[in-house]
Amino acid sequence: RKLKELRKGRSLSQEELAFRAGLHGSDISELEHGDRNPTLMTIDRLANALGVSIKEFFEV
Repeated sequence: RKLKELRKGRSLSQEELAFRAGLHGSDISELEHGDRNPTLMTIDRLANALGVSIKEFFEV
């Protein structure tokens, strides 16, 4: 949920976030739906693409 909230708060599509993070659009969808667990590397890429720290990425 946090990933989707951060993405939408920045008006990014799943595809745009995926591009910025060097991932595939399907990766973002799977992560947002909880169908996949991210690696630490993926979390770092997503946090950077969203302009937040890893700590902020996990804050509720």
